[in-house]
Amino acid sequence: MPEAITQPEASTQSLSEIERLVDTVVAPTKTFRDITRSAAWWGPIVVLIIINIAFSWTVQKKVGWDQAYENQIRFNPKAEQRIEQLQANAPDRAAAMQKASVMGTEFTSYGRPIILLIMTAITALLVWPTINFGFGGRAKYSTVFAVFLYTLLISEGLRYVLATIVLWAGASSDSFFLPNPVGTNLGYWLLGGDSPYWLVVLGMFLDITGIWALVLAVVGCSIVGKVKRSSAAIAVVGWWAIFVLLITGLSAI
Repeated sequence: MPEAITQPEASTQSLSEIERLVDTVVAPTKTFRDITRSAAWWGPIVVLIIINIAFSWTVQKKVGWDQAYENQIRFNPKAEQRIEQLQANAPDRAAAMQKASVMGTEFTSYGRPIILLIMTAITALLVWPTINFGFGGRAKYSTVFAVFLYTLLISEGLRYVLATIVLWAGASSDSFFLPNPVGTNLGYWLLGGDSPYWLVVLGMFLDITGIWALVLAVVGCSIVGKVKRSSAAIAVVGWWAIFVLLITGLSAI
């Protein structure tokens, strides 16, 4: 009798890095299944570095680091009050601090991919044992780390591409706020009004791209951890909610 010829399933076929990047947007489950085969994450970090350089260079040309720093102070009433007191009591010290802060703003902007890597490593370190020990999953730290890096293509990559386009389109440098550069979230529209600063910070987390990335993280962690979507959602969204409350609370204090 003729032997049956078995073709490998499409889901088991390896994806190229370009395919993984594209599928993160159009077919994320394919990317996350491929991460179980290979936890490589150089693709998204290269894309994020390119986007970040383009965005930071645009800020430098269209806004300027002095203006970007001044806007950050102006939109934070408590910080503005502290600076005014320092300028009144110790003007030389205030001038030196402003110069250092402007340089810090520039370095932080260009160095954002390093900060993202550190934050992603911490996030994965929290979610990974939660999935495994809390819900009986079988995820590896490397795969959870890779999942979160690919979701950054949405929450960071897409958002900063939009911010770059808006700046080149002629957005006012006076209203530019580096920590929240584009109006994809509620906090952007509360900025500069009568709302308390902690509410603005909370609104920044209610972001279209951020929620999209959060959903992707739930799907990805469910796949690499081999757990139910509901279990992955509790792990991912639970830690996200704790982080949101922590940052909002610190901004209120």
